[in-house]
Amino acid sequence: MNAIEVTIMGQGYRLVCPEGGEAPLQAAAAAVDREMSAIRDAGKVKARERIAVLAALNLAFAQAERPAAAAPSASEGLADGIDIEALIKRVDQTLGADGQLL
Repeated sequence: MNAIEVTIMGQGYRLVCPEGGEAPLQAAAAAVDREMSAIRDAGKVKARERIAVLAALNLAFAQAERPAAAAPSASEGLADGIDIEALIKRVDQTLGADGQLL
């Protein structure tokens, strides 16, 4: 397992990923950062927790709209080998250690 540092909306997170999973995890973090920043920059939502939930819903919706052949289930993971359920668990653990999203 390798650890990487990512920044989302200006806050750093240290994440653990399997060997060879660094680039896909960096790409996933960049997508989350872009989505959360766009919501924040629109100015209608201020609370980080609400921004995170809206970003997660937007990304999940975009994933769900992909054609069935291109969209793996959560148990299959992403095409590049990341297990979505494991990623969600790692994010939950990281945020849990922070104590608060706000």
